[in-house]
Amino acid sequence: MSERSLQDLLQEAENPATLVRNSQLGPYVYPTVQSEFSNWRDEQAAWRDTCALFDQSHHMTDLTVEGPDALGLFSHLGVNTFGNFQVNKAKQFVACNPDGYVIGDAILFYLDENRFRLVGRPSAHNWVQYHAETGDYDVKLDRDERTAVNPKGRRELYRFQVQGPTALQVLEKATGSGLPEIKFFNMGELEIAGHAVRALHHGMSGAPGLELFGPWEEGDDVRGAIVEAGSELGLRQVGSRVYATNTLESGWIPSPLPAIFTGEQLEAYRRWLPEKGYEGTGSLGGSYYSDDITDYYLTPHDLGYGQFVKFDHEFIGREALEAMGDEPPRRKVTLAWNGEDVARTMGTMFQKGDAAKYIDLPLSNYATWPYDKVLDGDRMVGVSTFSGYSYNERSMLSLAILDTEVEIGAEVVLVWGEEGGGSHRPVVERHVQTEIRAVVSPVPYSEVARTTYAEGWRTKAGVR
Repeated sequence: MSERSLQDLLQEAENPATLVRNSQLGPYVYPTVQSEFSNWRDEQAAWRDTCALFDQSHHMTDLTVEGPDALGLFSHLGVNTFGNFQVNKAKQFVACNPDGYVIGDAILFYLDENRFRLVGRPSAHNWVQYHAETGDYDVKLDRDERTAVNPKGRRELYRFQVQGPTALQVLEKATGSGLPEIKFFNMGELEIAGHAVRALHHGMSGAPGLELFGPWEEGDDVRGAIVEAGSELGLRQVGSRVYATNTLESGWIPSPLPAIFTGEQLEAYRRWLPEKGYEGTGSLGGSYYSDDITDYYLTPHDLGYGQFVKFDHEFIGREALEAMGDEPPRRKVTLAWNGEDVARTMGTMFQKGDAAKYIDLPLSNYATWPYDKVLDGDRMVGVSTFSGYSYNERSMLSLAILDTEVEIGAEVVLVWGEEGGGSHRPVVERHVQTEIRAVVSPVPYSEVARTTYAEGWRTKAGVR
């Protein structure tokens, strides 16, 4: 950890909200082998129509926790139940602060007895590592940072996702044999290109698929075998430009602001966090403005994780979540943006005078934590977060948290653009705000995801 901490940074700032809104950092980076392998429209269509190969090897942090107290550590920090957790299973681990607001979430793999790996954005990893180092836990930690900040310049593991209607056929061809039966959010083992490959059954955009991982040195062999096997089955490799848009169809919000910037109980944690870490450098953007950083905090219910909260164990945030009850005031939805309004907004790029904020395709995020306000008439009814274009749905979509009284099918208005002509963040040009109508829609938005993948999500663990 650096000499200066996040707490030092906060003490010098006007307030936490101003600090993160003034961050010069742009959106979270999703690096992969290349930006596009063909074109992003066909790459999006592949996970719906044939098969897509996602390279997940670079953008997520891995934290391996091993030792007799490892399960107890995760149980103390996670809202999830751990009574049924076993080797070769995985779950969407969700960690909250003492007030019941989400610090972070990630996929937790139960690899072997007393050995776990947490994979995802680093906010959950930091929380786990802090408690492992400062608490009375008999565990060992091994942290492998995402490529963008990895001092080794490479990862310990490759991680691929093979997804789509023909995915299982592709993998059967790559293995040269039938696939083992692997239940949803369970793990099994395959052999590809002569290498043992561990496989997790889950999907990123609603279609059938397996996540594959193994030693970094074997990644090129495994990838090559999958690409060759999929050559006649419509497989397309997915580039970084479109990678993150799959979540718009499956409904996972990847960008909640970590609820760690306030509260005396978390001061020691903020002193442990580095000034230049994820929390200290992350940026807040969008049309929703508040000087109170807690207005940006989200609960597990807001993020669609309410079904994961189980009061069968003691964990940080339990008392607060119990007090919230089973009928939260907000819920997660998809917003389908009005095409005419989107075209009008983009059309200002071809007119003299003030332009609206550019809607980048296929992903239109300009900050680590995007928050746009959503209106019903003159009343604010929630916030829109992750946004982008789905070629499969021929629509701009965003994932939002709205008041439960706003019904599916209702029309709301999303305010697009920042106040005062925009922030001074270099990734955002000067612009004027505009309003875009949107239809409140189910989550997942994709009919395929709702009728197949979502059922597994409800009954098992979750998605990334």
